[in-house]
Amino acid sequence: MHMNEIVMLNKASLSSAVEILCQRDANLQAVVNEYGLPPLWAREPGFPTLIHIILEQQVSLASAKACFDKLNSALEKLNPESFLGLSDDALLGVGFSRQKTRYSRIVAQAILDQSLKLAEMASLSGDEVFSQLTALTGIGPWTANIYLLMALGRSDIWPAGDLALEVGLQNLLGLDHRPRGEEFQELAEGWRPHRAVAARILWHYYLSQ
Repeated sequence: MHMNEIVMLNKASLSSAVEILCQRDANLQAVVNEYGLPPLWAREPGFPTLIHIILEQQVSLASAKACFDKLNSALEKLNPESFLGLSDDALLGVGFSRQKTRYSRIVAQAILDQSLKLAEMASLSGDEVFSQLTALTGIGPWTANIYLLMALGRSDIWPAGDLALEVGLQNLLGLDHRPRGEEFQELAEGWRPHRAVAARILWHYYLSQ
């Protein structure tokens, strides 16, 4: 797939996709009416962002950010070489678990030995990016999808297993349970090809509660 076939979300395309979704779905329209347009929440593609997303696995955004900020303070520049130069004890000291230390070292090493080429991912299809990322131990579907959605700005990513989206959907639709698995996927089918924009609307809703 060539670069010109992949459209990255920006503020203008986000705004027009929100408009399309609101015409299609009264629930999303109600959220936008009350809370306004969701932020783009774009992140810089590359190693630091991937480490930040690994830190966000199964913890609050605030605690992940605190750990990520301490990591940046401990290094002059956060890159695979400098990261691998930190001892396990140093990483534990800034808040990494042993598991996330291992996962992050695997990512750093894969970039150094060029088995993972993050810089080339902007020109790859979503499926290609997903399979390359999830081939690494410690990067599951959620992490790969959040990277696609936030760092690569893909417009139709729907990250299964995202707690905030599950809770947001439950509250918005008045469900008596958090939708997961197949139900989670099916609830978003009508939002194609703008599911990443629907996700931003729901995150905005969840964070505004």
